[in-house]
Amino acid sequence: MNRIFSGIQPTGNLHLGNYLGAIRNWIDLQNEFECIFCIVDLHALTQPQDPAELRGSTREVTAAYIAAGIDPERCTIFNQSMVSAHTELAWLLSCLTPIGWLNRMTQFKEKAGKHREMAGLGLYAYPVLMAADILLYKATHVPVGEDQKQHIELARDIAGAFNRRYERDFFPLPEPQIFGTATRVMSLRDGTKKMSKSDSSDYSRINLTDSGEMIALKIRRAKTDPEPLPSTIADLEHRPEADNLIGIYAALCGLSREDALGKFAGRNFSAFKEALSEAAVEVLGRIGDHMRRLMAEPGYIDGVLRCGAERARAIAEPVLREAQQISGLLRP
Repeated sequence: MNRIFSGIQPTGNLHLGNYLGAIRNWIDLQNEFECIFCIVDLHALTQPQDPAELRGSTREVTAAYIAAGIDPERCTIFNQSMVSAHTELAWLLSCLTPIGWLNRMTQFKEKAGKHREMAGLGLYAYPVLMAADILLYKATHVPVGEDQKQHIELARDIAGAFNRRYERDFFPLPEPQIFGTATRVMSLRDGTKKMSKSDSSDYSRINLTDSGEMIALKIRRAKTDPEPLPSTIADLEHRPEADNLIGIYAALCGLSREDALGKFAGRNFSAFKEALSEAAVEVLGRIGDHMRRLMAEPGYIDGVLRCGAERARAIAEPVLREAQQISGLLRP
């Protein structure tokens, strides 16, 4: 059976973009794949974190997975740091990853900015850890957003490098899966920027824990232009805010972008925003309510993570041991 691996960093304030771009798409995959969904807390350490907040955010992401519809009985849900094989395999892979491959990674350049020389090694090398996350489970498919596709390509390159170095077909080459009508959700205040946890404007994103009233308020305040909605998708090309809102509505309602736009073509934004608010409150309000109930039971969440880590280790440790043996490491 094909195997899925994917994960989200526990850096707080999960938002609409995380749901539409990732979590929502994972729900249907439960029926078709063996699914491993990770909370990648080691990746979060590439930026400064408050320890207590990081632990809370790890539980919050776990609650979001379950509240959105991921079944912990059918899927493996765990936090990355509970399985030490991730870092052990990352070292083996880092020893055969050329520096030039890492130099091409655009996310390091974006996050390090002008202070690249002061950036931590973890920020530079974390694509190798991401490759280890995937290859450790011999995942065949990885659902990701468009901005992470480059990292899956690197994981494929690293898997191929290992296989060539030791002249055997050990790691499969994972395939990226990019889904849906809203794989890249943009800011509600600037349609040219991706919706982000770190955006300084509270009205730029809809958090999964927002109340129904707050969701509706943020949509009412979403930036638009004075023109009515057009009749064709092509006409949205130079109207990024309108294009973003149409994509969100389509994804929430399970429509194509063309069908979503067709319902409101020629109408003003007030009517469209009302419909979008209703759809968002119906879907996200339910998830937020369930998340809050789960977060009130940290013992349950911790139990899910412990059980998931046991399942993950049962898969990961034999793969690591074989990779170590192939690499020539003595395991008496």
